[in-house]
Amino acid sequence: MKLLGSPTSPYARKARIALIEKNVDCEFVPDRPANPGTQVPKYNPLSKVPVLVLDNDKGMIDSSVIAEYFDGIGGGAKLIPQEFNARIAVRQWEALGDGITDAIVALTHDSRYTPTCEVSADWYQKQLKKIENGLAAAQRDIGANEFCYGNAFSLGDICIGMALGYLDRAYAQYDWRAKYPDLKRYADKLFARPSFAQTAAN
Repeated sequence: MKLLGSPTSPYARKARIALIEKNVDCEFVPDRPANPGTQVPKYNPLSKVPVLVLDNDKGMIDSSVIAEYFDGIGGGAKLIPQEFNARIAVRQWEALGDGITDAIVALTHDSRYTPTCEVSADWYQKQLKKIENGLAAAQRDIGANEFCYGNAFSLGDICIGMALGYLDRAYAQYDWRAKYPDLKRYADKLFARPSFAQTAAN
């Protein structure tokens, strides 16, 4: 198997972290749809990363689907619990982390955005509010806990960590650590995990 994705894509990182945590034998191949000769459209009709190329040369798309696939075929503790209520809770955390990341992408990739943009612009404030509300909810519910749900690392932690790491990379001027100290404590421990350290973009 091969996992295609940009080293700087937060959603490719989500899949890569799951791959490492589950110890799946799969090669990560840096690729992005904008590259000359990219293989992404061959395996994903939406031309988005990540995309998993299976051994039968078929493509599997979407970071959530790929992460669940790795969770099913890999070893070690489950990233997505089997018990219904726990599974839904972890999926809720995944949705929150993905939503924060979506807002960061929208804010920083919009053609109207510059580092000195007019911060009163409605479109800017709308995305920033999503980020701030999402971070506030994460801080409130994580509190002093080590993980976002229960006593074990899960897909929810991957997605919240993905969002915080991408915030550092794409919108570094926003000092979330000062505003959300519980998230800083949580992230410091999370970022020290080998799966996060190995997938951090240079």
